[in-house]
Amino acid sequence: MEWSRLALLENMRVFVRVVELGSLSAAGRSLRLSPAVVSHRLQSLEEHLNARLLNRTTRQVQFTEAGKVFFEHCLEVLDAAERAESSVAAIGGAPVGSLRVTAPLGFGRHILAPMVPRFRTLHPQVEVRLRLSDHLLDLLREATDVAIRMAVLKDSSFMARKVCDLPRVLCAAPSYLERRGVPERPEDLLSHHCLLLRFPGSQQFQWTLQTPHGPMTLPVSGQFDADDGDVLTAWALAGEGIALKPVWEVADHLRSGELRVVLPHLPPEPVALAVLYPHRNLLPAKIRAFIDFFADNVRNDLIRRSPESVL
Repeated sequence: MEWSRLALLENMRVFVRVVELGSLSAAGRSLRLSPAVVSHRLQSLEEHLNARLLNRTTRQVQFTEAGKVFFEHCLEVLDAAERAESSVAAIGGAPVGSLRVTAPLGFGRHILAPMVPRFRTLHPQVEVRLRLSDHLLDLLREATDVAIRMAVLKDSSFMARKVCDLPRVLCAAPSYLERRGVPERPEDLLSHHCLLLRFPGSQQFQWTLQTPHGPMTLPVSGQFDADDGDVLTAWALAGEGIALKPVWEVADHLRSGELRVVLPHLPPEPVALAVLYPHRNLLPAKIRAFIDFFADNVRNDLIRRSPESVL
């Protein structure tokens, strides 16, 4: 049977993902293929080349000498194919294809998710795959096209476009402050119950406040922590402690009086809202369109949620 060039390209994509992620099952999850299909495609590729590319066990895969050489050429071919597709789209083709987007849980639920249908109305040929997590995901392993981050940006394998700075506040329920007292100095936080966002790599167990003498970092602690920011908000509303939150996320509760700002004269440092996307010479139209749409619309959405009057 004559070999299909399209099938060859797709099998090369599978091979590259297996190598990048280190297992057939991980590659299958990334590509939405079963392990059996991944294994079949690798076998078809090896039969076509008449060479073994990977030594596979139940737990890991390892290059053969031929596999290592072929992997480097696959990267060049797939990059060239992607650039060719993007160049056509840039000339006048509409954004098209599957777009994988990741964002923090609370931001994704309340800000990003309502934006997705509006984006799809403008670009109906783009299928948006949204992955929400307060964990800092491995963007390469998750095959991410666009990542929304509210954090210090350190992922050097991705480009970053800063959208804006997000002001943050320390806040607590009136019932908690009546019971435990109102902090008057930064050092007072050390004796309070601080509600912490914890997961591998999280830095929120250290809170940095803006003072007249410069930033001041405090190693806060508390009885509760969680890996979901919405849980921290719920605990704060229940009077369980002090939370560090972006203003937009708690604006309604501040306006209603359910939460009060703590140390308003010494606010936490703002956090950058940014869009991360892969290093590419020519960005696919679907990614470029989403980034532009997000940057153009998110500021207004945030302003509506957190007017200055709440501070």
